[in-house]
Order: sequence, then structure tokens, then C-alpha cells
Amino acid sequence: MKFDMSAAWNEATRLMAANRDVLLIVAGVFFFLPYVAFMLIFMNELTALEAAQAANPDPAAISAAMMGFYGEIWWMVLIMALFQAVGMIGLLALLSDRSRPTVGEALKLGLKLLLPYIGAQLLLSCLFGLLLLVPIAIGAGSSQATGVLVGIVALFAFIYLFTRFLLVSPVVAIERVANPLTAIGRSWRLTKGNTLRLFLFLLMLLIAVTVVAIVISLVLGLILALAGAEIALIGNALVSGLINAIFYVIFLAVLAAIHRQLAGPSAEVAIDPAD
Repeated sequence: MKFDMSAAWNEATRLMAANRDVLLIVAGVFFFLPYVAFMLIFMNELTALEAAQAANPDPAAISAAMMGFYGEIWWMVLIMALFQAVGMIGLLALLSDRSRPTVGEALKLGLKLLLPYIGAQLLLSCLFGLLLLVPIAIGAGSSQATGVLVGIVALFAFIYLFTRFLLVSPVVAIERVANPLTAIGRSWRLTKGNTLRLFLFLLMLLIAVTVVAIVISLVLGLILALAGAEIALIGNALVSGLINAIFYVIFLAVLAAIHRQLAGPSAEVAIDPAD
């Protein structure tokens, strides 16, 4: 089946409009509030990192500073990532389940499928990690031109594999596939023959969302800067959290729409309230 970009976007907007009440609840709890809290707690450290980057735009120094910062708070980042993973699975279930489950039922499903989701993501992370190490290893023992060429090939391979495994999360959340390897194989089959279309669709969507996010951040940032340092600090955290929540909602609605188009409505499984 050939992927239709317009149909996917129309379906995504329909899903968001039809489920806007529950989307507000889940997005607020799982994507807005945690991000705002993170920004408020570490805003001073993040501001210091930005200032250091502006003063010393050395990639090695910037990388070392970022690694040092996140190395100290890795456990908080992990907790937030797991918390948001539950929200992602629950939101995909809410968007795709025609039995109109409650928020509690969807989030209960998110907890139930969290381990399979983590397993699939770990397998994919290992794959992409190996893909990253190959050009580094080859480049270290060869000429600069060879290293650049291998790096370009690795980049295209990464994009290709990322697109082929795009539907792993919807397969786990919507089809209730609890086996990580089965979910990865299912995504590979569903995306077959549509890699370029899917990539172009995601690229255009990412560019559009990024441009809008930058404009909103700049405009509201200028307004908040006039209100004083403390208000600007809180306001910027709220704006960042709002942009984060909107991005997740749009991205997950698009994933649900892509999955429905390529897998068909028959692949959806209703949530059993007794689970």
C-alpha cells in the first residue's frame, strides 16, 4: 500500500480534534508539567551552559560540559523518560481505540506495555549505536575523505532504518504486541515500499513544527523579557513545556494516523477494562 501524505495529515488532525479533551489531560500530565518542572529546577544550570557555549564555541568543550551536566542528573532524565513513555503508549491507545477508553484505562495499558516498549527501544538503540561506531572506527584508521564518505553512508543508513522502524511504538501500543522483536519486524513490514514518502512527510512536518516553535519562542521570549527576570524564567519554562507537549501530541497523532493507513483499522485492538 502506497503511503498518502495528505490522508495521513487529515487523519491526524481528525484524531486530535475528536480526542482533544483527553489529549489535554494526558499531554498536560505527562509532557507539559514534567518538562516545566525540569526547566525550573535546572534553568540556572542550562543558562550557564548556554553562556559558556557562547563564550567558547568549541565542540569538544561544549560536548564535555553537556556530558558532565547530564551525567550528574541521568537518573532524573531516566525517570522522566519512563514517565513520558507511559504517556506515549497511553496516548497512542487513546487516539486509536474506537471503544473510547478512559484516560485511566489507557494509562493502565501504558504501564502494562512499558517493558515491551523499553525492550524494543533498547534493541533499536543498540543497532543505531553500532551504526554510529562503524564510521568512527573506519575513519580513525583511514583518510579524512574516506571517513567523510563512510559518515555520509552511515547517515543515510540511519535515516533509512529510523524510517523503517518508525511504527514500533504504534505496533506495541495499538496492536498490543508485547514481543519487542515481533514489534520491530512488524514495523519493518508495514513501512516496506514507503520509506521515501514517510521520510519526506516527517521531514516536512519537523520543519513546519520547528519553524512555528522558534517563532512562538522568540515572540513570547521578547514579551517575557520585559516583565522581569523571575517572571521571564517561569514564563520561558511554561512556553518550553507547552511546545514540548504540542510536539508530542502532533507526533503521536501522526504516528497513529500512519499506522492506521498502512496497517488498516482491523489491526487495532480494543482495550479490555478488566486488564
